[in-house]
Formats: sequence, structure tokens, C-alpha cells
Amino acid sequence: MKIKLLLITCLFSITALFASAQTNAAADPNTDRGYIVKTGDIAPADFELVLTDGTKTSLKQLRGKVVILQFTASWCSVCREEMPHLEKEIWQAYKDKGLVLIGVDRDEPLEKVKGFHQVMNISYPLALDPGADIFGRFANKKSGVTRNVVIDRDGKIVYLTRLYDKQEFASMLKAVDALVNNKTASIN
Repeated sequence: MKIKLLLITCLFSITALFASAQTNAAADPNTDRGYIVKTGDIAPADFELVLTDGTKTSLKQLRGKVVILQFTASWCSVCREEMPHLEKEIWQAYKDKGLVLIGVDRDEPLEKVKGFHQVMNISYPLALDPGADIFGRFANKKSGVTRNVVIDRDGKIVYLTRLYDKQEFASMLKAVDALVNNKTASIN
């Protein structure tokens, strides 16, 4: 009987330990979700963004502004779900307040990206990412899109998202608002 009680106690202890570890991993915003960067890192800036209209820019040129890179693709249904929210709740609200939002389309040709931009009825710019080389500076190339990388005015990554989750999006929105309005204490 004592052995049974000991085994049951051990089983509950092990189960509780695993549940605690999973809860802690889910609560940690730096948990690996395919990213190779983490919050607090200086964003890689050794690349050029070529927008669908031919305009070129870079994170170096955008220093001093709050930047969101939204990694996307026309075939991504979750991206399509998130984009209207990015347009309305972030781009339209903050584009005149020092925020730059650029959708970085993963490895699709120019005409397809232009069509995607039009179909989605968004006004923020899309950039081309042939070979997913820009994506690969932030995340493992084998991982999926629908990611937002929020970068502060000094080039530091302050927020990372994966997929479209309403609660995570709301938290990102609060972080963006704090950055744009210089309320750094509200970001974390």
C-alpha cells in the first residue's frame, strides 16, 4: 500500500513539473517560435527593402522611426486575416506619428505581390523578399510567415508575434502605442 501511495505521489509530482514547464514556456515571449532573434536584440540591418513601386529603403534609413516588419505571403490565410487589422488599427492610426509598417512578402514575384496588395485593399507598402533572405535574418527559413517584428527608434527589437492571435495583437498594439507616444515604461 505504501508503494502504491509513493508511486501515485511521484506520478502527480512529475505531471505537475511538466505542466509547470509548459506554462512557463507559453508565458515567455522569447520562447522559440521559429525566430533566430529575440526581444532586446538590435535588429539585423544589413539588407535593403525593395518596395513594389521600386522604392528602396533599409532599417538603417528608417532609424529614428518605430518600424514594424510584417512577414507575409499571398498564399497565407492567417496573413490575410491579420492584414486588415494591421491596416486599420496600426497603419491608419500611427502612420503620421513616426511609424513605418512594411509587409515583407516571402519569395513571390513582383506581379503576384502587387496583385496581393490590391486584393487585400491595404495602403501600407509591401516589399519583395526573393529567396526569403530578409525573412532568414529574423527567423528560420523553414518556419512560417505571419510574423511581426516591432523595432524601436534605436533599432532594438521590442516585440515579436507569430500567427494572428487577438490577445497577442492587442498586446502588440499597446507596445506600438507606447513606442510611438514615447511611453517606454508601458512596453514591457
